[in-house]
Amino acid sequence: MLCFFIGLLPMTTLPKRVDDQTELSRESIREAEEIFNNHLRRVGLKHTGQRDAILRTFVETHDHLSTEELHHLVQRSDPRVGFTTVYRTLKLLSECGLASEVAFNDGVTRYEHQYNRRSHHHMVCIECGSSVEFFSSEVEKVEKEIGRKHHYATSRHTFQVYGVCELCQKKKPRRRGVR
Repeated sequence: MLCFFIGLLPMTTLPKRVDDQTELSRESIREAEEIFNNHLRRVGLKHTGQRDAILRTFVETHDHLSTEELHHLVQRSDPRVGFTTVYRTLKLLSECGLASEVAFNDGVTRYEHQYNRRSHHHMVCIECGSSVEFFSSEVEKVEKEIGRKHHYATSRHTFQVYGVCELCQKKKPRRRGVR
């Protein structure tokens, strides 16, 4: 598994997201902030500078991040931001559709931003934890069909396929017939 370091914290790098622009425009960031601030008002929470810093750092990052990884990134711009604030803010971002949880095979919950993104899916290796993002119009159709059948106005879904990647398949010794 590939790693890079922020300070002394190893971070797993998963593939860059396949449909990301290299940078979000200021207008896009303001729109994401507006969505988040409207959600905060709806749930009766305050708009704070720390939450803004977390949101900006998160949507500008093109990786699948754990809470701990995002916490370390946010602390670069505001060292006063605590881990619990990052954790709670990620939950709020998920509630309003700006983030989604992604579970890979390492037992760590990761998040990816969903602002202005088309739906995509993950294929995860159960041996090494690597992942591939892919798009499937067929899965999109199934979501819509199931929504219609059950009278839901669907907004998003998650779909992950687990298996063994080509590299890990090559590493495993092949069993020969029993003699």
